[in-house]
Amino acid sequence: MSLLVVGLSHRTAPVGVLERAALTGEVPTRLLHDAAATATVGEAALLNTCNRIELYADVDKFHAGVAELSLLLAHHSGVDLEELTSHLYVHYEDRAVHHLFSVACGLDSMVVGEGQILGQLRDALAKAQEEHTAGRGLNELFQQALRVGKRAHSETGIDKAGQSLVTFGLEQVAAGAGEIAGKRALVVGAGSMSSLAAATLVRSGVTDLLIANRTPARAERLVEILGPDVARVLDLAKVPEALADVDLVISCTGAAGVVVRAEDVAAAVASRRSPEPLALLDLAMPRDVDHAVHELPGALLVDLESLSHAHAASPGAGDVDQVSRIVSDEVTAFGAAQRAARIAPTVVALRSMASDVVAAELGRLDSRLPDLDERSRAEITQTVRRVVDKLLHAPTVRVKQLAAEPGGASYAEALRELFDLDPAAVHAVSGTPVGGAPQPSAGGTR
Repeated sequence: MSLLVVGLSHRTAPVGVLERAALTGEVPTRLLHDAAATATVGEAALLNTCNRIELYADVDKFHAGVAELSLLLAHHSGVDLEELTSHLYVHYEDRAVHHLFSVACGLDSMVVGEGQILGQLRDALAKAQEEHTAGRGLNELFQQALRVGKRAHSETGIDKAGQSLVTFGLEQVAAGAGEIAGKRALVVGAGSMSSLAAATLVRSGVTDLLIANRTPARAERLVEILGPDVARVLDLAKVPEALADVDLVISCTGAAGVVVRAEDVAAAVASRRSPEPLALLDLAMPRDVDHAVHELPGALLVDLESLSHAHAASPGAGDVDQVSRIVSDEVTAFGAAQRAARIAPTVVALRSMASDVVAAELGRLDSRLPDLDERSRAEITQTVRRVVDKLLHAPTVRVKQLAAEPGGASYAEALRELFDLDPAAVHAVSGTPVGGAPQPSAGGTR
């Protein structure tokens, strides 16, 4: 496969652009289908998180693939193509694999080493499988990325450096608004991130927790998991008045607009008696909490933008170098395996052709020497086959070794030319389209 990645993330785009580009509702599904339907794309998968949007595609033309996927991202995100292009990154073939493996290990995360990305990758693959946009190539690639991510977390101490976004956010809250233990808290939302936030709060010593969600049933299920002695369901419409009764708000919904307004926070702050500020942790993209809350005295807002700045200033993880080496080794091994797999159909087709030639010649021998006894015929048959096997053994073994190296695809092409192999025969073995060679690798560009 010729893997292409086109995307934007917290590393290349400011939060304001990521917020406007956020894909919600049915938009991700439509984008996935539109990507898979383009002429240059054979398979497609979409990784869509709070701080990255990435299209992964198996393409037959590099430049056309970049143009089409960029246009689709602009169309579905609603961000003008010219503006979006300045924030997009492009990776191709080995560099694309390196990027995905780095993402899986948490090296490209806002909080380096965080493990949530593995679940998000798993969801991206499941969605592509469910929508029938991922085939054998992307399935193998994503499964390998998940394995590499698990290896990095099990063989290194990256977990110690890599907290979840929730944990890192709560550390920033504690630095500005005091310890989390004993605080009264409100979680707005009941999805995976909100559920993680609620569980983290309980582990941190919060004993009075309100859960508000657009669908009350999901909030009730979360309360059952956490325990009714710790958590209670709050009507979403009552969130503004509940702000005055809590010390900490965590919001992570899929809403398209502001969920917590600045005027409601201002009113809550005015009625508070605690010397500590009302803390708000906004983990949503697009943002749930009005950005104007940053300017309110008596309120502390920690959002993705401030988390990005805080993490950029924090010390680097000691295990990052070790994980980087794991990624590099795994990319090399994956590339070698892929290149070797590409030549296998050619080798099989060559051996099949040789077998057909042997069968034809033995048939010709039978017609010319019909009185040949069975013992002699068997000996001749074994001898001819042994000669052919010995002649093919060295070149087929060597071509497999050479194919595993960079540029190895040319050896498969040379083998097809030298033995005049029928492309349809190779296609029948591989199950891949008969056509031109992949476009030259463009590496990673911005």
